[in-house]
Amino acid sequence: MDIAHIIQTIAIYALPVLFAITVHEAAHGYAARYFGDSTAYMLGRITLNPVKHIDPVGTVLMPLLLYVVTAGTFLFGYAKPVPVNFGRLRNPKRDMVWVALAGPGANLAMAVAWVILGYFLVAMGVQERFFIEMTRAGLMVNVVMFAFNLFPLPPLDGGRILVGLLPMPQAMAVSRIEPWGFFIVMALVITGIVGNFWLRPLMQFTIQVIEWILTPLRMVLF
Repeated sequence: MDIAHIIQTIAIYALPVLFAITVHEAAHGYAARYFGDSTAYMLGRITLNPVKHIDPVGTVLMPLLLYVVTAGTFLFGYAKPVPVNFGRLRNPKRDMVWVALAGPGANLAMAVAWVILGYFLVAMGVQERFFIEMTRAGLMVNVVMFAFNLFPLPPLDGGRILVGLLPMPQAMAVSRIEPWGFFIVMALVITGIVGNFWLRPLMQFTIQVIEWILTPLRMVLF
């Protein structure tokens, strides 16, 4: 086991991961407040303070343990979910979609921002590998969170979006999955179904779209 490599990897990914989970959860809370539910605001969860969003087990212990045990081939973690009382939203079924989209949307925006930062660092002649690798880590972490959270199964954001878009009878049927959703998702992740048929294709497509959108900036800088 290369302890030095593990420490370096943790150092490179620490800031991008903290930003990714913090802004993701804060975005959910902000969207919920905008559409009528102030639960997250009253609990102090609409904040960029990562301490408010970190789950000791899901954000720290589990990813570190999996990284060491699997030599970095399998990582999984989660933040402390922002509480949302959907019944307080002005139009619960419709607004649920926007609240759920806010988190992945924030990750997509951050992915773009990390790529732009990387472009400017290279354009300015910065050759320090640590900072260049951090911008790449920022892209990957946020694209992973964006794609994974859009998987259409409750309690993931994609599941809530699906419930909000479906007609009421089908929406009720899907919402009943939520108590077992976490375990179903974990089983699908472990068996490779999520990774092979959802996560990797959506990540690849997302990265290609980001690169296409930023083509004019890249041409100007380089």
